Amino acid sequence: MQEAIAKAKVLVEAYHYIRAFAGKVVVVKVGGSIMDEPDTLESLLRDVCFLHAVGMKPILIHGGGKSITQAMKDSGLEAQFVQGRRYTDERTLAIAERVLVNDVNQHLVHTIRDQGHASMGLHSLSSCVVFGKRLFLEGENGRKIDIGFVGEVESVNAELLRALVDAGNVPVIAPIARDASGGKLNINADSAAGKVAAAMPAEKFVLVSDTHGIRTGDSDETLASRLKRSEIQQLIDDGIVGAGMLPKVEACFTALSGGVKRAHIIDGRFQHALLLEIFSKKGVGTMIELD
Repeated sequence: MQEAIAKAKVLVEAYHYIRAFAGKVVVVKVGGSIMDEPDTLESLLRDVCFLHAVGMKPILIHGGGKSITQAMKDSGLEAQFVQGRRYTDERTLAIAERVLVNDVNQHLVHTIRDQGHASMGLHSLSSCVVFGKRLFLEGENGRKIDIGFVGEVESVNAELLRALVDAGNVPVIAPIARDASGGKLNINADSAAGKVAAAMPAEKFVLVSDTHGIRTGDSDETLASRLKRSEIQQLIDDGIVGAGMLPKVEACFTALSGGVKRAHIIDGRFQHALLLEIFSKKGVGTMIELD
């Protein structure tokens, strides 16, 4: 009986949030080692389907960096990085597109459909919603560094995304963009997700990876459940938030600046982390807000 009562209390707590978020868009970005753990990934997708079932409008964006690196090795190519970003020549771009679209994106779409929910893949080989321009890194003396077919997002077709979610679909976006001339560009998935969330704008933006969230110190006990943008900036200035977390933090800042109310960074290796973060008071990761 006590176990049943405990479950009822959980449902009552979730009820408030389910009502509050019904009909609202939530953008979920999934990446990291979760992409290589089939059971963990399937569990996360079930949670995305749960959001859809209770009336929310989820949009899923995925990465696939490790799968791309493995595919390059299988093809005899070695990944080269410039200032932490993968150099992308034509052959690397072709491999990245094949892996992200034909392997990862299709798998996610089919898994969501198998759960009984309509889903549509959006990418460079069908309907593309992310458009960008070539990205050049800053070198010494203002010199621009070419890193190949790597881009940054200039615009998002939010109108198409709204039409899809309003029609009951779960859009699944691969981070390959089109440029003004119709060419293709490899886009950082975190950055693309932040831009998509801002363009909608979403009610919530959730980055799901293999990191617990933002810590204010070196130990697990310093995991922050809620932070303001200015507090995170101070952590960056103090060197506590390092390079690995920066793209995720910057994506959250982009989303918030675009009108998203809350951004979250959570560890998707914990079962139902996505649901716990959205439908409970405490959550399991770090929620980020504007000042």
